[in-house]
Amino acid sequence: METHDYDVIAVGGGLGGAALAKVLAENGLRVLVLEREREFKDRIRGEFMAPWGVAEAQKLGLYDLLLGTCAHEMRYINVPGFPLRDLPATSRQRLPGLTFFHPEMQEVVLDCARQAGAEVRRGVSVRQVKPGRPPVVTIEDDHTVRELTARIVACADGKSSMGRTWGGFKQNRGSQKLLGAGVMFEEMDVADDTGVIVTSFELRQMALLFPQGGGRVRGYLTYEPERVARLQGLADTPRFVEGCVRTGIASECYAGARAVGPLATFDMTEHWVDHPYRDGIALVGDAAGATDPTWGQGLSITTRDVRLLTENLLGSNDWDEAGHAYARARDEHFKAALTTHSWRFELFFGKGPEADARRARALPLIAMEPDRMPDDLSSGPELYCTQTVRRRFFAED
Repeated sequence: METHDYDVIAVGGGLGGAALAKVLAENGLRVLVLEREREFKDRIRGEFMAPWGVAEAQKLGLYDLLLGTCAHEMRYINVPGFPLRDLPATSRQRLPGLTFFHPEMQEVVLDCARQAGAEVRRGVSVRQVKPGRPPVVTIEDDHTVRELTARIVACADGKSSMGRTWGGFKQNRGSQKLLGAGVMFEEMDVADDTGVIVTSFELRQMALLFPQGGGRVRGYLTYEPERVARLQGLADTPRFVEGCVRTGIASECYAGARAVGPLATFDMTEHWVDHPYRDGIALVGDAAGATDPTWGQGLSITTRDVRLLTENLLGSNDWDEAGHAYARARDEHFKAALTTHSWRFELFFGKGPEADARRARALPLIAMEPDRMPDDLSSGPELYCTQTVRRRFFAED
């Protein structure tokens, strides 16, 4: 009879790896989480979970935990020129969005996995993941190199995933779009329950404020690298604020606010693999694929990945087929997201006379009839990819 050191090894102890470990350990499986960081740091990652992602977090048993520890409800979305969006009243899930400080959220979920019975090792270097039956993970811990086996290895090690490389997955990339910069503000006098999203079509810029409660707000700015010199480091905070104000956020929002590090710029280009499972290795979250961060879907996609993979593993004795079933489902909802996100980019950031004419035609109609806008960002991507929906969005109906 084949034996393994663990049922599941999760490479990466962030939201994806920790949530997966928590669910599987609660169901009696032997789970090991390998996390290289002894303490999570602020790297300006996603900190908004859309209502459809919140619903996935509920299914994973994480919603009450997050809300009781680190999460803050964001009920409203304010997009100037459009009606104020009440998420619990209008999203398909009838739920608010959640915001939180990403490193704090990671600690909470990883500790929950530990309490559920998963083994957690931090400060561990994963040297290699070798596909096979069983897959083998080579780790270095306290200057000792060892090999561990599992029935399946879940690589949740982020956008620069080495698990993706070791597993032999081919990465696809979209075309270069915009850059995004982010920084945390404290003592900012804005509504705690309302996210603000402002777009300048002339500048091809978007500025966002996502409150986390108590005057703490994560600000973002997306911009063209040809128009704005790269923003990097807290010394660039005045330029960051200037860019947000030029985009359309009231300067009063930043009066008295204090930027706390880091301030960094990141690439907004989407990337993904087709069918993120092979030979005992499953990719989860950004390792499997990330859409353009402009649209704030990364955390929601990750929670769905975890729910899909854990449901398939717990519902089958054939874990190879369970991995393939997860990958097929993941491909379907991720490609739906890529489709609707490309529509949004075309409408909001397209260049030239044709793009200007499209906006002049479509945006006034969307302001009068908000349901012309596909609701994928709040309610999930899988229902909104038909050509009928696209024509109505672009006012071609």
